[in-house]
Amino acid sequence: MCLGIPGEVIEIMPDERDLARVDVSGVRRVINVALLAGEDLKPGDWVLIHVGFALSRIDEAEAAAALKFLAGIGQAYTDELAALAESRIE
Repeated sequence: MCLGIPGEVIEIMPDERDLARVDVSGVRRVINVALLAGEDLKPGDWVLIHVGFALSRIDEAEAAAALKFLAGIGQAYTDELAALAESRIE
């Protein structure tokens, strides 16, 4: 199963404006944010992530609700976090 997971932007990579470091439930990874080029992302913003790409910008309340739901579905969420922890875009 593939899920979109909320992540909080920690930093926009200074030399690669299409990349950002995000925190997803304690897992920090660099993801591609090129699809949101017009969004003026900054640290503290939340994005919905799928397979290493930010698909949309979301607000903190939406992120919290999604994280609560995802934690409730159990193994699929755990598997997705494990896959994210193993991935590298850097």
